[in-house]
Amino acid sequence: MELACKPDLEEAKKYWRAYWAGEIIDRPCISIKAWKTPGVYSPGPPNLNGFADWDSSLRAFAEQTMYIEWLGEAIPFMHLNFGPDQFGAWIGGDLRNSSVGDEPTSWSVPIVENWDSIPDISRPHGEWWDKALAYFTLAAEISEGKFLAGMADIHSNLDALSAIRGPQDLCMDLCDVPEKIDVAMTAVRKAFAPTFEGLEKAGKMRERGYMGWASFFSETRFAMLQCDFACMISSEHFRRWVVPALEEESSFLDHSTYHYDGPDALVHLQDVLSIKGINTIQWVPGAGNAPLIEWMDLFKEIQKAGKGLHMYLSPQEVKLCHKELRPEGVFYDVWASSPQEGQELLTWLKANT
Repeated sequence: MELACKPDLEEAKKYWRAYWAGEIIDRPCISIKAWKTPGVYSPGPPNLNGFADWDSSLRAFAEQTMYIEWLGEAIPFMHLNFGPDQFGAWIGGDLRNSSVGDEPTSWSVPIVENWDSIPDISRPHGEWWDKALAYFTLAAEISEGKFLAGMADIHSNLDALSAIRGPQDLCMDLCDVPEKIDVAMTAVRKAFAPTFEGLEKAGKMRERGYMGWASFFSETRFAMLQCDFACMISSEHFRRWVVPALEEESSFLDHSTYHYDGPDALVHLQDVLSIKGINTIQWVPGAGNAPLIEWMDLFKEIQKAGKGLHMYLSPQEVKLCHKELRPEGVFYDVWASSPQEGQELLTWLKANT
């Protein structure tokens, strides 16, 4: 496979193989992107591009890739996105969206009134699933030789039940009818594999490689895993319903990263770290909390447990972290102010590893 704006793709793949093996070649794994000419930009597609014109969005991204210098292990990919509740829609739910304001969003329409009579949530089907397959198929066609179609944002397990029931009602259900949640979780967990396989096939990922909705690359099955609903539940509930689902999902994949969203979910950290199939933790502190660079104790605890790290940092912050953390298993994700700054960072990492 060749990509027009990534002539050193095969070299980047060597670093990614080392990353997943827990090794380094001569520096940590790092994705660096920079506008080729500072001040000269191409706008690209909207974030919630699943609700926009697909052809225009895909071609806008293809155009944008040519304005960017893809350095280190950066590989051009597009996040095809109907919003965080799309998995719930793919198992029979519904979505609404709003383009008002600077941050367009989408949300699910709950379809479960009680757990005594629920639709089939054990497989992807219906209007929104058909749309997803059509979008990924078109993306595979338009992206050939230009960029990769990234694996979708898969909010499965309890996130999916929250989407089809509503988070407030689901919180009550966990306490009031836990045995019915057992049944629902057994059903919804079955949907993960066929959902992944459908998108994998439509996006031609087996042939071209796998990206997440973050900048990870893998030549074999990879996805970002998560449970944002975890911030609202106890350790007992997390162990009962989420841990078994994450174990199952990660064992289905060859590589996986857990998206850890905010301090409220840190109560579950040891349970997440105990899951063998999760390779890497992506820590996102969330709005109003200390910036990423100030969570060094957490990063070291994650490394001590044998897990990798994914961090969005500036070039200056990368240098600070590199002095504190082991380079194996670390993946830095960086926007540089210029290609020159990006190249200088690569040279610095090699000289200081």
